Amino acid sequence: MSDAPTNPAPAPAPAPAPAPGAAPAAPEGVALISIDDFGKVKLATAEVVGAEPHPKADRLLILNLKVGEKAKRIVSGIREFYSPEQMVGKTIVIVDNLQPAKLRGEVSEGMLLAVRLPEGGLRLLTTDGPAPSGLSVS
Repeated sequence: MSDAPTNPAPAPAPAPAPAPGAAPAAPEGVALISIDDFGKVKLATAEVVGAEPHPKADRLLILNLKVGEKAKRIVSGIREFYSPEQMVGKTIVIVDNLQPAKLRGEVSEGMLLAVRLPEGGLRLLTTDGPAPSGLSVS
């Protein structure tokens, strides 16, 4: 055995800093949008007042929402993670000004926001406490 101290491996060099005033790079496969583009998206709180399985799709739920004073329906692929009974009463965050689209014959008037977890789960974006429906999310 040697009494000589061992030298640890040198630390890796830090990544070069972006040039001052340079725009940050977009994550791979994602386009950067301007603040004006983002301003076009209306995010709002919505209360789930009813939910049912989509009759023609195993992964879809049809959600009946109250968004302020108006009613909306959103068809979402969350059935694997949430039952209709679990959804009723939740206050979720939605894209409120998305053009309506038909999903397996049912009209969807927006999109809910959710996070896919690395291990395969899903978590809805909700308020962390009671909040009225129809509030603008900023």
